[in-house]
Amino acid sequence: QVQLVESGGGLVQAGGSLRLSCAASGSILSINAMGWYRQAPGKQRELVAAITGGGSTNYADSVKGRFTISRDNAKKTVYLQMNSLKPEDTAVYYCNADGEDSRYRYLEVWGQGTLVTVSS
Repeated sequence: QVQLVESGGGLVQAGGSLRLSCAASGSILSINAMGWYRQAPGKQRELVAAITGGGSTNYADSVKGRFTISRDNAKKTVYLQMNSLKPEDTAVYYCNADGEDSRYRYLEVWGQGTLVTVSS
């Protein structure tokens, strides 16, 4: 069984920073893309940022220039550095990863979510 465990959410004032972490554990042989999604109350889940195994990144327009995604392949961990936070960044942030398990089967895994609240 493969799990993604997120940490780093919390309450911050507008203009502040937070760093989210997401670590994969369990029977995962290799990880391809990893990403962060978010879901605000009453809204659909949306992609925030993604990073491939080779390090290519993709960002939502709303976070470009403020958020940075990175990964540590040895630690099977992805990070999201969030700067210049705005109240509209308030949401539950979910980690996502896809790859192969120990039996070479494709898998996609979601974390449990971590709440980020930005006060004005």
